[in-house]
Amino acid sequence: MKNGFLGFDASFMLDFVVSALVLIVPVLLYSVYVVKVRKRFTLHRNLQLGLGLTLLVAVAAFEIDTQLIHGGWENIVNKDPATPRLTGEELAAVKRVLRIHLIFAISTPILWAITIVSALIRFAKPPAPSDHSRVHKTLGWLSVLDIVGTSVTGLWFYYSAFVA
Repeated sequence: MKNGFLGFDASFMLDFVVSALVLIVPVLLYSVYVVKVRKRFTLHRNLQLGLGLTLLVAVAAFEIDTQLIHGGWENIVNKDPATPRLTGEELAAVKRVLRIHLIFAISTPILWAITIVSALIRFAKPPAPSDHSRVHKTLGWLSVLDIVGTSVTGLWFYYSAFVA
């Protein structure tokens, strides 16, 4: 799809991923709450698996849309080559924001996959505290910080490229 739904002339998938970045943090925080306060380990596992799968599908669809359909993010930003939205220093500034975002966006799925796969292997079924809990807690908090970084920098990129 060529046009987004947030009103800023981005692609549909870019608007979808930006919306997901806004929605994922509260769900992630709820997942932390259910495991830490409520001790509902199975619900936590299911929420994390659901979030992980949802993000994997969303990011794959986003990359296919951005790279294969549009030919790169710059073609989405500057849809009309005759009257580009961003040029020169503006475009360079957005590229710098994107580089910062990519640090988080690339590390997040790797860290999240390590966290989820190790939990699936090392925790009992149904999940319960074990020797792996300490490592899992550390990986989990690193994953939370990473996805929050991905969300914040992704929104910063979207704002820089389409709103400002």
